[in-house]
Amino acid sequence: MNADENLKKSVDAWKAKVGASLQKHPERRAQFVTGSGAPVERLYTPLDLEGRDQAAEIGLPGEYPYTRGVQTTMYRGRLWTMRQYAGFASAEESNKRYKYLLGQGQTGLSVAFDLPTQIGYDSDHPLAAGEVGKVGVAIDSLADMETLFDGIPLDQVSTSMTINAPAAVLLAMYIAVAEKQGVSADKLEGTIQNDILKEYVARGTYIFPPGPSMRLITDIFAYCSKSVPNWNTISISGYHIREAGSTAAQEVAFTLADGIAYVAAAVKAGLDVDEFGPRLSFFFNAHNDLFEEVAKFRAARRLWAALMRERFGAKNPKSLMLRFHTQTGGSTLTAQQPDNNVVRVAIQALSAVLGGTQSLHTNSKDEALALPTENSVRIALRTQQIIAYESGAAETVDPLAGSYYVESLTNRIEEEASAYLKRVDDLGGAVKAIEQGYVQQEIQDSAYRYQMEVEKGERVVVGLNKFQIDEGRPEGLLRVDPVVGERQVARLRELKAKRDDAKVKAALGELGAVAKGEGNLMPPILAAVRSYATLGEVCDVLRGVFGEYRPSVMF
Repeated sequence: MNADENLKKSVDAWKAKVGASLQKHPERRAQFVTGSGAPVERLYTPLDLEGRDQAAEIGLPGEYPYTRGVQTTMYRGRLWTMRQYAGFASAEESNKRYKYLLGQGQTGLSVAFDLPTQIGYDSDHPLAAGEVGKVGVAIDSLADMETLFDGIPLDQVSTSMTINAPAAVLLAMYIAVAEKQGVSADKLEGTIQNDILKEYVARGTYIFPPGPSMRLITDIFAYCSKSVPNWNTISISGYHIREAGSTAAQEVAFTLADGIAYVAAAVKAGLDVDEFGPRLSFFFNAHNDLFEEVAKFRAARRLWAALMRERFGAKNPKSLMLRFHTQTGGSTLTAQQPDNNVVRVAIQALSAVLGGTQSLHTNSKDEALALPTENSVRIALRTQQIIAYESGAAETVDPLAGSYYVESLTNRIEEEASAYLKRVDDLGGAVKAIEQGYVQQEIQDSAYRYQMEVEKGERVVVGLNKFQIDEGRPEGLLRVDPVVGERQVARLRELKAKRDDAKVKAALGELGAVAKGEGNLMPPILAAVRSYATLGEVCDVLRGVFGEYRPSVMF
């Protein structure tokens, strides 16, 4: 009798004992499931991995298919970049927060912009009323960006900017600020999110239709490959897909489907996949199911490596590496008993580290109620630091590899995501699948199922639908003073009164001419922001040429 037969015999005998035990000690539930609702078996053994070439699929760290990580020694050499997503009110106030966080040991900046900035409106636009500085910092012009990074040497810090539709404009402002500091663009390190497809699906901060939006993205790829070579030109985001209610497998599938669309568009535009591929990055969510989340990150790496090699013929190993930032799950935080969120965030952050993230943001405990206070941001940052320096999770590479459960989950997520990718391909690719409402409907269905489970008590959320307590009104929350908007508008008027209007008009005219043609849009955008043309003025020129996206109604 060989080893496999012995194991099967042992497992069968164990199952017989379980049957007898259940009569005396029934299990807590009839069915156990992951955070995404997938069934969890009572026991996992090598039998669950039968028929798979585990040596090839798991591989070694820093080697294809990168299941175990994209670096050979991972955190033994260098810890992940600790970013705290921050930005509120004015550029001055956000600058103070950045300096505070850097002083507390943060190792990278992550900029949150207010809603008017995200959709390309200046603070004096009627649609900006009441929203200026509320969920991020207001940036109307290069002058605001100069203030935002005042006293922060841009050649010594890595900056991530969560901006999509107007990403080219904010990147141009960042490059211009660096120039004023005497820092050349080739010295800059960081990331712009620049992922418009997920905006159509899950978030809504779009401006232009898909065609011109994809042109802007590929123009950024081309420009940065030559002029800003250390910049990550896109952060293909599953985070908001998950926040909208997707499962873990859907998060992987729809994120990679968007990635495929961006790569295909760039190749079609004449770019070499190995020229821009190494600067692609990803952005994932981390939810509460520790093991499923670890498996999700591992499966995503393996899938992307195969896609880039087999579908696009990438040869540079760096083109095959799925590098990603993680943010803990904002949608998992509760307004009830907000201190519980500290524990949730710790579990989620640990999953990201065990899953091999390259950078990490930990949400603050009060974010279900308001923008975070300095105290709650410090606790969130300390959570990362405790994981890094005290937990032991960073001492070895991919410490959960070989777990029968984790490897089975990794395989399951890979298989489910692959099935979704095939369906997206059958529909004509990510853009067509979005236009037909397929992706949105799949996410909405998953979100509905989850919400029904919570409302029926089938899924426990501690403090929300079980273990409730009587609570008073929350105190000490951060509130953005409404006067911030008035001051921002006043600064904008002052800027317009002082700048060279002829220079602005000429730069915007050149931008419009290039937009109507086929040239790269980054140089004229950069010229426009150097002249102190505002974000809204630049976006209005592009709106005039490209039009605006109007979504199909989904029920």
